[in-house]
Parts: sequence; structure tokens; C-alpha cells
Amino acid sequence: MPFDEHLLETLEYSKVLAHLAHHTSFSASRELALTLRPADDAAVVALNQMRTTAARTLLEERPELSIGGARDIRPLVMRAMRGGTLETSAFLEIQTTLSAMRRLRRELLRHGEWLQPIQELAEQLPELQAIETEIERTIGPEGEVLDSASPALARIRRDVRVAFDRLQTRLQSLLSQYANALQEPIITVRNGRYVVPVRAEQRRALRGIVHDQSGSGATLYIEPLETVDLNNRWRELQLAEQEEIERILRALSERIAVDGHAVIAGVDALAEIDLAFAKAKYSLALRCIEPEIGSEQLELPQARHPMLDQSAVVPIDVQLGGSFRVLIITGPNTGGKTVALKTVGLLALMAQSGLHIPAAAPARLPLFEHIFADIGDEQSIEQSLSTFSSHMTNIISILKRVNRRSLVLLDELGAGTDPVEGAALARAIIERLLEVDCLVMATSHYAELKAFAYNTPGVENASVEFNVETLSPTYRLSIGLPGRSNALAIAARLGLDPAIIERARSTVASDAAQVEDMLAAIHRARAAAEEESRRAAELREDAEKLRNRLQRELYEIEHTKAEQIEQHRSELESELREVRAELRRLRDEFRSVSLSRQWLEAAEQRLAAAEQAVPRQALRPAAPKAAPIQEQRGIRPGDQVFVRSVKLSGEVLDVDEESGEADVQVGGFRLRVDLRELRREKSTAAEHQQPRRERSVSLPSAPAHISMQLDMRGWRAAEVAEQLDRYLNDAYLANLNEVRLIHGKGTGTLRQIVRDILRSHPLVETYSGGGAAGGEGVTVVKLVTR
Repeated sequence: MPFDEHLLETLEYSKVLAHLAHHTSFSASRELALTLRPADDAAVVALNQMRTTAARTLLEERPELSIGGARDIRPLVMRAMRGGTLETSAFLEIQTTLSAMRRLRRELLRHGEWLQPIQELAEQLPELQAIETEIERTIGPEGEVLDSASPALARIRRDVRVAFDRLQTRLQSLLSQYANALQEPIITVRNGRYVVPVRAEQRRALRGIVHDQSGSGATLYIEPLETVDLNNRWRELQLAEQEEIERILRALSERIAVDGHAVIAGVDALAEIDLAFAKAKYSLALRCIEPEIGSEQLELPQARHPMLDQSAVVPIDVQLGGSFRVLIITGPNTGGKTVALKTVGLLALMAQSGLHIPAAAPARLPLFEHIFADIGDEQSIEQSLSTFSSHMTNIISILKRVNRRSLVLLDELGAGTDPVEGAALARAIIERLLEVDCLVMATSHYAELKAFAYNTPGVENASVEFNVETLSPTYRLSIGLPGRSNALAIAARLGLDPAIIERARSTVASDAAQVEDMLAAIHRARAAAEEESRRAAELREDAEKLRNRLQRELYEIEHTKAEQIEQHRSELESELREVRAELRRLRDEFRSVSLSRQWLEAAEQRLAAAEQAVPRQALRPAAPKAAPIQEQRGIRPGDQVFVRSVKLSGEVLDVDEESGEADVQVGGFRLRVDLRELRREKSTAAEHQQPRRERSVSLPSAPAHISMQLDMRGWRAAEVAEQLDRYLNDAYLANLNEVRLIHGKGTGTLRQIVRDILRSHPLVETYSGGGAAGGEGVTVVKLVTR
């Protein structure tokens, strides 16, 4: 057995199991908890850890989940399998347990694969609803056999009630008939027979069978002869009822025996599930974590002994198995050295038992084949063993069985004998364990072992700290630093005469004194380094907070900026949509505005260019460059200006100095724009002579004289559309209602081209041939009215 009972008792493993058992819900799982033992098989340990983790996750999600009042019904089922007849109360326990197993099975199997380690157990829970129904039909909630158990039982019970009523009726009539002979007018039972109390002196007045008499002899309990047959019938029916009940219970017991193996296996699985729930509850209670099992190194950050008050215990950080495989802990008594050993050993046992451990993540442990511990004073008067002999006996046994997959815990190694020999022996034992390459934790007071640990590869010093000011241990474990001897400092603190202390100090070997002074300096340097590290951590934390605050502020600024950009872009797009809609209206309703096709196409090109200029990315649009103050102030009604927002030219109609805005006529539009968007194009003679730096589109004015007829004879087909469109536009602007187009007859090709254009031209209302004034060589066009 890899972990003997002596080791488990030394490390107080049974106390952990007792606490675990408190979280179980019925006797079967409680038995499993109290007999739980660590495993040394990697697959078994991993499966048990996964079950505990899955159960904890489930209980965190469903804390009310339980096994639902199940009982350990295995002894009852085995009795039925041996041919025994169960009592009604046993059937109720079986029914409750079967129902609990069925409900729990369905609940567990409805979850996902993350619960698979528990679901493997849930699949072993039987669903025997037929047995549940049969028990429910047969046994009442108070344990009585119901009439519905069988037709024969129902019939017998009806007959029992009839016989009883007849018997009672006859007895009641006898009470009235023999009232003078009776001690009192009541009906009672003696030896299972209904009788009446008759006075002794009146015994001959009522013929019958005497079943009993009172203590004084004054009253005889007589069964009247007239009711003997009725009493017999009633008793016969009662016996028949009991026989039928026994038959029903025997048959029901046989029915349970048929599925007995499945029920027993189900209870076994239910106990395993409840044990997993108990482990999970224990994990939650101690704030445990799942350790990593199978690592080459032992790492237990913030490890806590599970039996100590978890709110007050000082956690320890333990590392073992990396650059060193032996850790020698030194320090004062009651400083926590032994507790550190027990903590590591107990947590290793818990981990290999499938329990989570009270430590911080990530906790790693090797899979130990053996754990050995020599802890405490185990001297035996009966066996004439001293403390030293007892320790040596244990260590000899350990050295015979230890291997590389072992954890060895040695308390006060080499103690109980001459210090020189004890230190030498301790060193030799550690060297032997180093050769085995197992993991070792040992405590000692020997200064020689401190130097040995410092100078030997694979061995490391550790110490439990002691506060000289308060004369109390801090229980903190410091790896890499040997413990100091605080005897003289404690004596001085307690008030011992300084002269005595100095005399004692002078007798200490110079080498030992130098070592103690060196350790004191190291302790001070380490404390200073820890203080600097703490301050650096605080500064780093403050810097992180400041950085987070600045990041939040920057985010808010960027968010606000993006919102403003989006708002500005939306406004620009809205304005462009309005301009585009207006242009579309003007194009579709040409007759309401005096614009040429060329002007509309140019305006739409300008609009498309303006739309492309709107930024699509989340960048803040550049504010439009304001015109010089002098230029803004010089704008007056009648000036020709260039409007930057639509990139078109127009004429200023009105200027509002207070609001800084102006009304501008741009073609058929009257726009209200900011003065800063305007740039004057021409207002003086000098400006008319300057070349224009911006290309703009303006409405053409009507020619001074437009002929009412256009001679097109000799035109090439390619030039007809443009020149005809220009002529019609000029005629429309000159307010001509009708024009004549002379194209000649010829082959008719030019006439067809002209009339095709007229058919879709927006300024043409109707057209026709020239009639008597030219025939088909002339087309008369009637223009739309302005």
C-alpha cells in the first residue's frame, strides 16, 4: 500500500476526511468519504479531479441540487434477493431512492459534455419507474398496505367492515338489554375478541365466555354467546386480510429482487456522485483550486493548512523540484516549520484523493508513488525507544523503500543526540536522499546544515521568520534564506542583564558569530529589497491607474470627436441631397426654370464632385477656409460671387451684416449662405479685366436678336443636336412662341433627325410640317410658354 495508515494519521488526513464527510448527504457516500484513500494511478487521479471540478461548476450553477432524500437501500435489496420479505417502511425507502436516482439521472444527463465525468456515473443510475409505480399503488405514505394492492385485498377488507358493523350492532343492542348487569355500558377488547364488562355478581345474567377479569375481581369481561359467531367471522376475515398482505409484500419483494443488481449498482453510483458533490462543497468552503497533477516540480503558491482557520492562517509559498530537490527549513520553535511540512504532505494526499487543495493557482504537484513522514516525538516507553531511536527507526524504514517518485518529510532531522554527531548524521541522510533524487523537505536547528545547503547543488535553505520586536513568529516561509538563531536577541528583549548577554556572545565561536551577523545583514537587505519592491508595485499600480484614466479620457475625446465628425458629415450629406433633389426637379420640370441642358449637366458634375469631397472615414472634416475679412465686408448686392459650398457662381441679392449671411441667386436657386463661403468674382471694372481663377457655371443670357426661323440646309447630321438645342434655348429665352426650321426635303434624313430631337426636347410643346408655306421641307415648332 503506497500510503500507510501511520502516515495518514501523522499528517492528520483523517481530520480532512471527517470534514469531507460532513458535506455528504447519506450513509453510503459518508462511508466512501471516511474510507477515501489517495491513489497513485495517474488516470484515476485525473478522473477524480475532473469529477470534483465538474461537480463544483454544477453546484455553482445549481446550488440547490442534491441527491433528493435517497437512502442506502443496498441491505434491503440484498435481503429481498435472498428471498426475504421486506416491511412496508423498506418499500417506501426504496421508492424514494429510486425516484431520487431517476430525477438526478435526467438532470445530470441534460447538461453538456463539460459534465461528462459525472454523467458517466449518472448513466449507471437505473430508471425503474414501474417499480416506483407498483410500490406507490401498494404502500401508502404512512406505511399501510392500500386496498389498491390487489382485488382480493379490497374484497376482504369490504367483508371485514361488514362483519365488524354487524358485530358492533349486536353488541350495542346487548348493552341496552343487559344494562343492569353491566359494570358500565361500554364495548372493549380482550385477547382480540370484543367483550362487555359484567359485574361479578351478575355473571349468570349474561351467558357467554369469560376472557378476563379486573384486578379486584369485581368485573368480568364476557363475550356474549350471541356474538361468538360474529366475532369468529370478523377474526377469520382479519386473518385472511393479513395473509393477503403478506402475499402482496412477498410478491413485491420478489419484484425488487429481479432488478436487485441494477439497484445496488445505482446506489453505488449515487454514492460516488454524492461524494463528488461533497468534494465540490468542501472545495467551495475552503476556496480551493484544482491542482495540476503529474508535474516534475512541486509548486504550491499561497498554500494553507486545511485544518487551520482559513481567515487567519498565513499562507506559505513552497517550491521544490526545479534547481533544488531538497529544502532545509531552519528557524525558531513554534515558528511554523512543522506546519509547513504537514501542509505540503497533506495537500499532496488531498490532490491524489481527488480533492481540490487550499492554494492559489497555478498549483502543481508530481504524482507521488510514496509519501514518507517522520514528524513529531514518537518515543515509546513500552518499546524502550528514546526520541532519537524512534526517529532513526522511521528513517531506516524510509531509506529502504524510498525511490525517485517519493516525497520525504523529516522533522528535526538528527535531533535528540549529540549536536555534532546529529548534524553529521543529518547531512549523510540528506546526501543519501540526494542520490535517490526524490523530493525532500526537512527541518533542523543545526547551523552546519545551513552551510551544507548553501554549498551543495540540489539543496536549498529556507526559514520561518520571527519578529524579535513582538517575540512572535510571522509563520512566513522564505526560500533561499536560512533561519537565524534569535536566542540572544529574545533574551535581550525579555530583559536579561546585558552583561550576561555579552558574556554569552563572547563564548560563541567566531565563525558562528560571523555567520549570524551575515544572516542578519542578509535579512535586513532582503527586507529593504521587499520594501522597495512593495513601493515599486504601488508606483506601478498608480501608473496603471493613471494610464487607465488617460485612456478613458482619450477614448471619450475620440468618441466625442467621432460623433461631431459624423454629425458634420450628415449635415453636409443632407445639404447635398437637397441640392441634388432640386437639380433633379429642375431637370424633370424643365418648363418651370429657364435652364439649358448644358447648364444642368455642368451643375450635376459640380454636385458629384462636391459629394465625393464629403469624407466617408471617421476623420474630422476640415473647416472651410474663411474668406479674408476685407473681402467679406466688401460684398454688396449686385456683386458676382463664387459660392464655395456648391462650387457655383451667382449674384448677391441681399446682405445681412448682423447675421453675417447673404442671399445669392445661383441660376434658378435662391440660397442663404454664410458670407465666409463667398468669394467676390467681379464688382469693379478692374476685376472684369482680371482672369478668373475659378471655373464656374452661370446662367446664359438671351441674345439681343433671335430669328424666328433657322435655315439648316446643308448641315451635317453630327452637328444638328448641339446647334438645334442652342437655337431652341435662345428662342425660349427671347420669349418666342413659335419658330420655323428649314431643313429642306432632299432624302428626308435631315428632317427625320430634326423631328426625332424635337419629339423629346423639353422646350418643345408641338411641331408640324410647313403646310402651304414650305410643305415637308419646313417644320414649325411651338415652344412652351414661360
